[in-house]
This record gives sequence, C-alpha cells and structure tokens, in this order.
Amino acid sequence: MSRPARILSALAGVAGTALLAAQPATATITEIGPAADQAQGKPACPENCIAVTRTTGYQQSVGNGNGAYRIPRDGRIVAWTITLGNPGTKPTRDPQTGRRGKSQVKFFTDNYGGEAQAGIAILTTGTKRRARTIALSPIVKLTPYFGKTVQFPLAETIEVKKGDIVALNVPTWAPALATGLPNTYSWRASRTEKCSDPSVNQLQTSQELNQLTQYNCVYRTARLTYSATLISTP
Repeated sequence: MSRPARILSALAGVAGTALLAAQPATATITEIGPAADQAQGKPACPENCIAVTRTTGYQQSVGNGNGAYRIPRDGRIVAWTITLGNPGTKPTRDPQTGRRGKSQVKFFTDNYGGEAQAGIAILTTGTKRRARTIALSPIVKLTPYFGKTVQFPLAETIEVKKGDIVALNVPTWAPALATGLPNTYSWRASRTEKCSDPSVNQLQTSQELNQLTQYNCVYRTARLTYSATLISTP
C-alpha cells in the first residue's frame, strides 16, 4: 500500500504537532482497524465495481479475529483514513447490444444521492444487533481521492471509551469495499431489511447523535477499507 496522502492545512499541522507533543510518555497511538493492503484485499473498483451505498457500517471480523474496530482503551480519535477504489468515468458499452451506458461514477452518483462522501461514526453496541451513535465526524467529499489512500485529521478530536466501535458513515456512496475475501471477513450495516438487494436506495445511516439503529445486515467475504487513529488517555 502506498503511503497515505496527507491533507493537512498549515493550521491543522501545527495543531496536530502540538497535540502529539503534549501527550505524556505513557500515551499510545493506535490505528483502529488494519490498513487496507493487498493481502486483505483492495477496493473493488474499477474491476467488478461494488461500492458502499447509503449506510453506516463497521467491520465485524477481519480474518480469524473479531473486534478490530473496537476501541481498546479510552482516548481520542484524531484522524481517520480510507482507501478508495478508482471507479471509471467513461461510459460503459453493453458487449451484446453495443449500447452505451453510464460510467461507473455517474451510475452511483445518479442512483445513490450524489457525489461520493463519507465520514466516521462512533457507536456503542447493545442487544438485538442495535448500536447507538455517540459521535460523528464531518462528512467529506471523496471524488478527488479516488484510487488513493487518504487520511483526514479531525479539527475537533472525538473522545471515545474502551469498547466503542468506529464505523464508516456513508450518506451517498463510497468505493471503499474490498470483495472476494475469505468467509472470515464480514461487516455489518445499518439496515433492517432487504439485506441481499444491492439496489436498496433508502438512506439508512447513523446521521443523528444518540440515534439508536439496528445493524441487521451482515455481509461476508468483504471488508470496508477504513481505519482511525487513536491517542489513548494516559
């Protein structure tokens, strides 16, 4: 995986450096969720282009382990990272009829609420596959970063507690899904029905604080290609 692209204004860079310098020696920096590398699968687009659409989701299992996106200790989330596929911008052509269709980007944009966007959500889990949204990052536009790994520092860091979960929040669509992985990879989405229907266009994301949502749909052999950076509380 190429080194993540850094999107840091001068002000954010100075603030981030000051934050790290202020941490006592006992504080630790941890990446929540493994980086998206070739061994764990790259985002599907443009080949067999499948995207995350209009949902909030979190990785339930990665390989033989669970809990990769569960916060291991109290602290603050200071940034999040996403690896994006590179969906095509040229119209496709039906090999049988020869008719030209929409490009991959235009298909998703027209059908799933507009330009590709995402952020992160912090969840606390309960019973009956429910989770409550306790924090949200700003939503950012992803189009300029297709085909790259990019990190978004948070101007306002997010306080988290041990056991919270970091989820990917997608109000429109995002080419951030690796497929064709072993059955030991699975992610859970904030949908309650029609789990097997990829054409579901109803917005089912955790966009409101304190919102209780049922994460009823589980998708296997795939992973969401995101992570978050935690600085622990000393």
